[in-house]
Amino acid sequence: MIESLGARAVWVGSNSDDFLVQFGSEAEVRGLKPDFGKLAALACRGVIVTAKSDRPEFDFVSRFFAPAAGISEDPVTGSAHCCLSEFWGERLGKREMTGHQASARGGVVRVVRREGRVLLIGRAVTVSRGELLVPPG
Repeated sequence: MIESLGARAVWVGSNSDDFLVQFGSEAEVRGLKPDFGKLAALACRGVIVTAKSDRPEFDFVSRFFAPAAGISEDPVTGSAHCCLSEFWGERLGKREMTGHQASARGGVVRVVRREGRVLLIGRAVTVSRGELLVPPG
């Protein structure tokens, strides 16, 4: 996996869906040029890459690759930020943080760790709406 990302990792772990890879600098995360073919062969949904931010307005930066799910790089990933809130919250000693997902489109997500849950705060665009009907009984 590390070879397919093309940079040297500081820390590697996983949750139930994804691998999480920490790099030493924001520049490394921004500069990654992954081999999506190799990443697609991994037995996971995706790979979250992250580093502490160099900029004071953000606590951390990240990117999310999921070629096995048909998404080379997701622009902004809520589930990744839930994972990152725990990861960085423990390391930085914070309950509220701001992350920047450094994809081509990019996005800012504020995370708040509260009572075993993570609140995601940011701007989003609704792309579809639906209603789920469950039959009685």
